[in-house]
Amino acid sequence: MSVQERKQRERVERERLIVATARELAEQQGWDAVTTRRLAERIEYSQPVLYSHFRGKREIIGAVALEGAAELAGAVRAATAAADGPRARVAALARAYLDFAERNPAVYDAIFQLDGGLAYAQEDTPEPLKDAFAALLETLDEVAGDGVHPGLFTETFWAALHGLATLTRTGRLPPEDAEWRTELLVDRLAML
Repeated sequence: MSVQERKQRERVERERLIVATARELAEQQGWDAVTTRRLAERIEYSQPVLYSHFRGKREIIGAVALEGAAELAGAVRAATAAADGPRARVAALARAYLDFAERNPAVYDAIFQLDGGLAYAQEDTPEPLKDAFAALLETLDEVAGDGVHPGLFTETFWAALHGLATLTRTGRLPPEDAEWRTELLVDRLAML
């Protein structure tokens, strides 16, 4: 292995460490606790080393969002692949999405709430974000209905899921009715 290859490998490893540490700190204490100073202390590198990877917290949030979007897409695809029939797939999609949001609140916020400097719904949208939407579309396309644009249906269903996830997490909706809301969404919005 050349010196250049070793340095590149070490750089990638440091970047992964920064992202993992930011994510861990955000999940434990919230995004306000994630500062470049605290990250530098936790990973035992200087702040200039941190800035050689990311220009600041915004880019770190973006990196966490991209990682999280890939995980969300994987969770949705795994859940829907194990389901039999359109209704079961849509229900599995909804549960996987809501479970991801509940288990990973800081990552969910990085993807959908915070400014990570990422473009959404545009030509230059990063692939992990496009793929997360595609994971939803793959299942919802089959239930969109005649004359309904599958992309628009997916956006509407996604918006409803996002609303449920956000309102439940912030205590605006009682958690004991979460399953009922999910079933209602699947049955009425997806008309299954």
